[in-house]
Amino acid sequence: MSGRDPFCQPRRARHGATLTLVFASVLVAGAATGSFPGADRKPAPDTAGSAVPAGRHEEVARAASEAMADGKSPVEAAERAVSRSGDRWGAVYSRGEYEELEDALDGRYTGVGLSARRERDGRIEVTRVRSGSPAADAGVREGDRLRSVDGERVDGRPVTEVVSILRGDAEAEPAGTAVRLGLERGTRAWTETVRRARLSTDPVTVRTLADGVTVVRVVSFSKGVGEQVRGAVKRLPSGTGVVLDLRGNSGGLVAEAVTAASAFLDGGLVATYDVDGDQRALHAEPGGDTTRPLVALVDGGTMSAAELLTGALQDRGRAVVLGSRTFGKGSVQMPSRLPGGSVAELTVGHYRTPSGRGVDGTGITPDLEVDPSDPAALDRARTVLSGLGR
Repeated sequence: MSGRDPFCQPRRARHGATLTLVFASVLVAGAATGSFPGADRKPAPDTAGSAVPAGRHEEVARAASEAMADGKSPVEAAERAVSRSGDRWGAVYSRGEYEELEDALDGRYTGVGLSARRERDGRIEVTRVRSGSPAADAGVREGDRLRSVDGERVDGRPVTEVVSILRGDAEAEPAGTAVRLGLERGTRAWTETVRRARLSTDPVTVRTLADGVTVVRVVSFSKGVGEQVRGAVKRLPSGTGVVLDLRGNSGGLVAEAVTAASAFLDGGLVATYDVDGDQRALHAEPGGDTTRPLVALVDGGTMSAAELLTGALQDRGRAVVLGSRTFGKGSVQMPSRLPGGSVAELTVGHYRTPSGRGVDGTGITPDLEVDPSDPAALDRARTVLSGLGR
């Protein structure tokens, strides 16, 4: 890692969270691979400029090519070109970083195995520790406060940046490299050194509460998640109420979100989107359960594909949405290969909910606003379910 403050690196701030979208439940899924509504995974084309508008791509590709000729970093040059374009979600990845992203969308990642969130006072709190992970082996627990990472204070930082430095650079800090965690539990403060490891994700969890309500929690839409959700719903007794917990869902593969929507919709429109003015539509598969009482629980960390799913269920009157306004990422990116093997992903369009609402920059407003971090939020969801005829 360079000697610069890792929280100030432009590339890390822009897409580091994308590379860790399955590492914590509060991450941005800003990559085209996670936003493009095509196949399960959209690989970078072999030829430069084949996936994005020629003019915009050529400017980025030219910057990378000129940097290479001058013996400079083509990735950094391409990043500056993307930054100048004003593309909020545009990003440039080295070859290794893009491979890491694709692994993440396949349900694999490098990290220490903890999830985190930022509290209202700016503190970073550990919300989950994966069993058998380096963090678990080091004795880190849910509820611990994360005060620093490699000596850098993290209080008040965006949690995406914190997680990005936790997982490290895809090439310079792979599995096996050490990271120092400054932790606090009650009056105890200590430092723990752990080594990053290759881990697999568990993006869908299902639990049935004492009153019969089933909570289906989805933390990201990596490969196979849509079928996991659909299978979980099919196995439930008829009429059982469902809380679809999308809090902190970082998004992922839009195709997986559409499949998840098919668990609750009998076909029909899920979203529309445009690619350079060409209008297209996404539809649910027929045969979903349209009568089961359903509540979607969301927060400011509900992003991208998760917002698309939320908007579809809300617009079509299929679910009552509880929580707080979602993040507001509703743009479509597409990848293309640059000179030197890096990949640029540039925004080419935006998606809309079935009623035509744009999501980008605005998010989804819930039907009933509650504090999603309050433990009582789930109780409110159960109360609403009881009123829906459970």
